[in-house]
Amino acid sequence: MNKIRTTTTITTLGLLVAMMAGCASAAGAPADEPTTADDAAAAPSVDELRLGYFANVTHAPALVGLEEGLFADALPGVDITTQVFNAGPAAIEALTAGAIDATYIGPNPSINTFIQSGGESARVIAGATTGGAALVVRDGIDSPADLEGTTLATPQLGNTQDVALRTWLAEEGFETSTTGEGDVTITPTENAQTLQLFQDGQIDGAWLPEPWVSRLIIEAGATVLVDEADLWEDGEFPTTVLLVRADFLDEHPDVVEDLLQGHVAAVQWLEENPDDAAGVINGAIEKETGKPLADEVIDRALENVTFSFDPHADAFETLVKNGLAAGTQKDGSIDGLFDLVLLNGILEADGIDTVSAAGLGED
Repeated sequence: MNKIRTTTTITTLGLLVAMMAGCASAAGAPADEPTTADDAAAAPSVDELRLGYFANVTHAPALVGLEEGLFADALPGVDITTQVFNAGPAAIEALTAGAIDATYIGPNPSINTFIQSGGESARVIAGATTGGAALVVRDGIDSPADLEGTTLATPQLGNTQDVALRTWLAEEGFETSTTGEGDVTITPTENAQTLQLFQDGQIDGAWLPEPWVSRLIIEAGATVLVDEADLWEDGEFPTTVLLVRADFLDEHPDVVEDLLQGHVAAVQWLEENPDDAAGVINGAIEKETGKPLADEVIDRALENVTFSFDPHADAFETLVKNGLAAGTQKDGSIDGLFDLVLLNGILEADGIDTVSAAGLGED
């Protein structure tokens, strides 16, 4: 109905029609009927959100948010396209290149991109998962001393589990390097290949996230040498956070807020539906990998993770020190890494305790 108006003189008839239409609108139209300007204001500022995640139990909020339609419900008018990654550094490459707008990811790659970009690249906008990582090993390795001369795998150089392994080995007195030399050889390897290599006896163990910890235990006879939860106060450490490109957050805060609404709904769904969680998560993993996890694998994996909005920002300074010691990141400040304002607004409105940026950003 809307037409482009010109500045030519309106005829008397045209003026009369316009006046009559105006009267009719004032007298008969519903008072809350949106105008064109209202429609434009209500429309999302962008019509696509490109989201990254891993097909892991530690990324269950992403899996549930997609499978249960929670993101779709929270983002009307926005097409959600997804990309699945194996480890954080690859997801960061895509985020930095502008191929994705946001991603579920481990804390160490989040730190790396922030420092390397001088604080310009990305912001952590929420926590997702705590716990769910461990060092599993073959028979015959019963103590740290038995690791001399062994070969251990991690998902990718510089990812959160890779840094955790290098840090722990250093504390145990072992020398390692990012090129593979040292008292213990660390070989960054894709998770599915790690399982096969372990089964074939070509590696001695791996520091992995769930469900791969449980898969190596149940399917390949591995045992836990170190549960990462034992290395942190109260057993709480960040495994997965939600990270967004800084320029996307600046340009489309409305869409980011809607993404967070879906994220909060997904975490709440996981808390409220423990009996259904395994089936939904496993269904999503099967879609991405072509094969579901065994029931005992996913049940064990879920026992070792907690889903939370809290990114545990107070742990990030320690993670920075660990990454520096491991030689997998540059020195630099992480002041400003967190922007939890939108998340806390949602939590407060829902009567949920807000979370802290620990002085490392806005909350």
